[in-house]
Amino acid sequence: MKKIVFLTLALALFVGCGSKDKGELIGVKGKRWHPEKPYGMSLIPGGAFIMGKSDDDIIDLQDAPTKTVTVRSFYMDETEITNSEYRQFVHWVRDSIIRLNLAEMADLEGKTPDDEGIGEYAYADSGDPDDLSPYERYMIDTYGDEQRKINRDIDLIFDKEDYPDELYAEVMDQMYLPPSPEDRGERKLDVSKLLFNYTYFDIEEAVNSGQSSPERHWYYPEGLEIYPDTAVWTTDFEYSYNQTMSFEYYNSDAFADYPVVGINWHQAVAFCQWRTIYKNGYQKSKGKQKTSTFRLPSEAEWEYAARGGLEGAMFPWGGPYAKNDRGCFLANFKPLRGNYAADQALYTVEADAYEPNGYNLYNMAGNVSEWVNSHYDDASYDYTASFNPNVNDELNDRKVIRGGSWKDVKYFLQVSSRDYEDAYTPRSYIGFRTVQDYLGTDATANAATN
Repeated sequence: MKKIVFLTLALALFVGCGSKDKGELIGVKGKRWHPEKPYGMSLIPGGAFIMGKSDDDIIDLQDAPTKTVTVRSFYMDETEITNSEYRQFVHWVRDSIIRLNLAEMADLEGKTPDDEGIGEYAYADSGDPDDLSPYERYMIDTYGDEQRKINRDIDLIFDKEDYPDELYAEVMDQMYLPPSPEDRGERKLDVSKLLFNYTYFDIEEAVNSGQSSPERHWYYPEGLEIYPDTAVWTTDFEYSYNQTMSFEYYNSDAFADYPVVGINWHQAVAFCQWRTIYKNGYQKSKGKQKTSTFRLPSEAEWEYAARGGLEGAMFPWGGPYAKNDRGCFLANFKPLRGNYAADQALYTVEADAYEPNGYNLYNMAGNVSEWVNSHYDDASYDYTASFNPNVNDELNDRKVIRGGSWKDVKYFLQVSSRDYEDAYTPRSYIGFRTVQDYLGTDATANAATN
């Protein structure tokens, strides 16, 4: 017993003498943190506002009664996600699948990074095992091939005339549809193979179960096709010629800066997951802290941002008129009982068209309606919280869309107007933008000063 007491005292003395904190409670020191505004986003300072329709509900929906709510600070995309930005996501998924298939083929044929041809795309651990750290070797031995490193340092080759060998050609052939006379020698990508796989933690289900800790069984793998439905321009409008838009809108560089459409709610969520993975991959490579998750805005966040700091405004620019003092329309919608050209746009316009609102957000009214995170319930304002309100009902496939679109009348452009669409249904008039939580409390719009 004396030996134990003596050892305890000795350890205490040793720790006390060698400690830099002088025995005081100073906490665990981490890296210095500072907020970093994501590219293309605006900071929306948190605050309180009156959510809902402050004027007459002319179509008597009665689904948006006035309610004072408070939202925390967050970043929001200044524009709707464009075709070009969504293509970055699609290309990343495509390239990742190709690299994995090339590595698998190289491994099957016994090729290593030292070999030419497909060997250059082999798993990084296929060469010298000593190049792996003890941790990397342990993870591969314990969890299998999913932990193996894919070689991303060498560029992929898409010109079939430059394929390095037949094995490479075989892998690439699997990504394309069979040759057809109609293709005139140009192989078309099989977009059904563009599956994005990710895992998410359903915290609300975990809380409802009484087990809020991040247990493994509350993580759900997701895999879905992420290519836009380009046929929506034709299927949304019967007895209307829109085939050119179906063929060209997503694929042509002429529409690169236009908002992406043909995206259902689940694909928009997948884009947010990818954006988080992509950004944090860069952060890790630079030894920086992870960023907060990108996500879709809640309905309250969207309306608060759309108002642009204007209390009681009918539209993002104030209101109640949809024209400025020069007689020009302030948004892209369907004015004058169906004169689509009156606002100088027949379909969508560039994502940064028209003037931004007070938070430097473009097209919060018109152009395309936008998916938000919240499920639609016409009575949700009656029971949701007054702080960061949101409705999450996994049994409800009706998702809220906000802002109105190029094919909608002025009523749906109002910042308080609500509409919904099935979560699995893409449309030619629905797009989205993302948000990211601001990790701090010093950005508040209407904080008390006394």
